[in-house]
Amino acid sequence: MANRILNYVGGEMLAGGDSFANYNPVDGSEICQVAQADSAMVDLAVAAARRASEDSWSDLPVTKRAAFLHAIADGIEHRFDDFLAAEIADTGKPLEQAKAIDIPRGIANLRFFADLAKNRGDESFQTITADNQRALNYTVNKPLGVVGVISPWNLPLLLLTWKLGPALACGNTVVAKPSEETPSTANLLAEVAADVGLPPGVLNVIHGQGTGSTGEFLASHPDLDAITFTGESATGSAIMRSAADSIKSLSFELGGKNPAIVFADADLDKAVTGTARSTFTNCGQVCLCSERVYVERPIFKAFVEALKGRAEALRIDRPYVQGTNMGPLISRAHRNKVMSYYQLAREEGAVVVTGGDIPHFGDDRDQGAFIQPTIWTGLEESSRCIQEEIFGPVCHITPFDSEEEVISLANNSRYGLAAALWTGDLQRAHRVAPRIQAGIVWVNTWFLRDLRTPFGGVKRSGIGREGGRHSLDFYSQPTNICIGQ
Repeated sequence: MANRILNYVGGEMLAGGDSFANYNPVDGSEICQVAQADSAMVDLAVAAARRASEDSWSDLPVTKRAAFLHAIADGIEHRFDDFLAAEIADTGKPLEQAKAIDIPRGIANLRFFADLAKNRGDESFQTITADNQRALNYTVNKPLGVVGVISPWNLPLLLLTWKLGPALACGNTVVAKPSEETPSTANLLAEVAADVGLPPGVLNVIHGQGTGSTGEFLASHPDLDAITFTGESATGSAIMRSAADSIKSLSFELGGKNPAIVFADADLDKAVTGTARSTFTNCGQVCLCSERVYVERPIFKAFVEALKGRAEALRIDRPYVQGTNMGPLISRAHRNKVMSYYQLAREEGAVVVTGGDIPHFGDDRDQGAFIQPTIWTGLEESSRCIQEEIFGPVCHITPFDSEEEVISLANNSRYGLAAALWTGDLQRAHRVAPRIQAGIVWVNTWFLRDLRTPFGGVKRSGIGREGGRHSLDFYSQPTNICIGQ
């Protein structure tokens, strides 16, 4: 792994000015130094992307752009172990998770959007007016131009390629800023892009913090045509303000305070297993995780006890230790935030069913960012711990008595990203799911994705949709051409 990560601008690795440290959340050790992009470096990156857009990339046939994306996917696959090691070092997530999900999905995203763009059809209409004028109308989809891509730290490679794939396939050039917490796989991706001969400036990768730094310089840059961002809702609001003067196209996938609803007719074991996954996967650091769980009263006690058992059976350890199924939080700073909610829950009157503290190992893991999986009951729906996104391995479980009541509880949130519904009654599922205010509702499953389907949230959970043609629609703009006959 590199001792120093540089910015990739115009096909070159550039140092810039200051550097910052990248730390391993398992033991707090320094992984490497990262060169921070100042405003001048951001200007260089945007200018390089603009030149590449105007020189050739946007005019390159989609089949050739798709071939580059497949070549990058092949390059990641060839260096799979390097990407795996980098992802684990940055995030501390268990080996099996990164090996089965993060790196394969990063590869799949590029291939999927390459093929989707290649096979995209354009609209055409034969027009005959009331006075017998005739015309042929057809649509040409053109790239937006230069797109700023700001991606988060929880699924670094997966979410970066989720945006890069369709942006590049549609003929845009990109300035990407990965999270300062997880720069390593983005750096490797830049190396692969250079190795396969991607034209200079088509992909630029810059590093740095957000507010008052690299992220803000990028979001407010007047020569960007669009910004796509995944992350906290508050950051999305800040980016929207920064982008307002130049009226850029925006796509936001933001936070969630997602409900899981468990009816008494559900398969209890499947519902508990699914909820354990949706609460504790990736140490709860997935925007789709369930932090609010509503269980029909007849099975409430049994469900709480069963989920408690699943939480206490989790092995919290180093990512390469066999059997590890929960790693650390991304940083000690983030752990401080999550721990502040653990304390707040007690102050608000929560019953701590399990967890609520920091595990102690007696070795260098104590310098990391580990935390206990936690379950609460007994809080009022108005409490901050139920209303605010925590982004850790924690949920609150509330009993309910009727469909109408639980629909009201589930929708009582500023967020609306995802929900999980567990029931043995298919008619109930069809009745309840459409009434949940969320961008995706899973029934008797969780985190099952088809890349063709729309993905995004409502309310404070985002603007727009990603996935399939929805991504292609965002990263391109249609022009109607009308030819009189």
